[in-house]
Amino acid sequence: MKKYFMILAAIFLSLSVHAQEGFIPLFNGVDLVGWVNVNCAPETWTVRDGLIHCTGVPTGVLRTDSMYENFILELEYRHLVTEGNSGLFIHSEPLPVTGKPFTKSIEIQILTDRDTDNYTSHGDMFGIQGATMAPWPLHPAGWMRSLPQARRARPTGEWNHYRVESRDGILTLAVNGDIVTRAFHTNPRKGYICLESEGGVIDFRNIRIQELAGSNPPAEVTASEARGFHLLYNGVDLRGWKNAKGNEGHWQAKDWILDYDGQSEADGEDVHLWTQQHFRNFILIVDWRLPGEPRVDNVPVVLPDGSTLKDADGDEVTIPVLDAGDSGIYLRGSSKAQINIWNWPVGSGEIWGYRTDAQMPPEVRRAATPIQNADNPVGEWNRFEITVIGDEVTVLLNDKMVIHKARLPGLPDTGPIALQHHGDQVQFANIYIKELD
Repeated sequence: MKKYFMILAAIFLSLSVHAQEGFIPLFNGVDLVGWVNVNCAPETWTVRDGLIHCTGVPTGVLRTDSMYENFILELEYRHLVTEGNSGLFIHSEPLPVTGKPFTKSIEIQILTDRDTDNYTSHGDMFGIQGATMAPWPLHPAGWMRSLPQARRARPTGEWNHYRVESRDGILTLAVNGDIVTRAFHTNPRKGYICLESEGGVIDFRNIRIQELAGSNPPAEVTASEARGFHLLYNGVDLRGWKNAKGNEGHWQAKDWILDYDGQSEADGEDVHLWTQQHFRNFILIVDWRLPGEPRVDNVPVVLPDGSTLKDADGDEVTIPVLDAGDSGIYLRGSSKAQINIWNWPVGSGEIWGYRTDAQMPPEVRRAATPIQNADNPVGEWNRFEITVIGDEVTVLLNDKMVIHKARLPGLPDTGPIALQHHGDQVQFANIYIKELD
């Protein structure tokens, strides 16, 4: 109890000092209010003895609720294992990029025990996942990376202090009191602040910010606003999913990747991986790729009205493709409402059970057929954004419209979501949902 009151007293003293200096705490020392666990398990980020403690597993980020442009940010960190890896992301997007556990942002490295001519453990800065900046001085290998001009960080187990100043796309980093790293022309220059989990056990404390006058930067250099998605796959295990008998060792958590080998021994519909929760109206984000070795296969030519091309004898015309497998996503418990994942030239995102049902009205079959092929090359990551409202479904694939408000007669009002078993290897990542009612 005495220890608890001492922690509270320290917090109140810190709040008073920060307020006098114009700083506002980003961490209250008690819980993670003001922070969002973007893509990690609940136990990855916890509060212990007034510190934010990170296990380093899985790879992912904890981000602020709010976005920031110009500011002075201070924090302290200590690595608890040798060769630890972590980072501070600034001007970050709210969600990871397609197929990765990292956000588009400017990373300020928090590394320990690893120093070379090309990277250091003393406060490197670099753009990641599409973010850009001008390093100073030029990197010896031509990387987009600013190296510190002095090595000031203390070793594993000891506390270090970072002070980051962001002013209109110009960054400076002071490590333990001295400015050592600079960068210019950052893009983005407004966004979220994140702490990174990347294998190293690490503590953070005394995280505070002083906002400076902003410039109201245009959208082109501003991260997108968070839209209220929450995580369905935590990178550690299958909590929240119905992992039926026979699925063990086949549907596997492999850090940020949910890997399926295509060989489930479960019975019936349990071969698919179903959410435990049922959903009504929602927006679903799912990254996927088919990593198998592609083989030549002959597949039908699907016409815009959902039918297939026939020759003079009435037989289907087929064309050769490089085929790496097949999978899909079931909506509201319905295998008929399957959003296809495959390598057919018509493109992924089609709603198989409705396009192929000859009893459906022509307008239903047409709407269930992709408007365009938006797939990335075979083996690369793709991102679905699937919106389900009432009996209408819209699908974006890699930010391109492929299904627009397709009406699905008979679609259940509510039900679970499934990742489909089709006998082929498939990988998923960054699975998020936003419920709309």
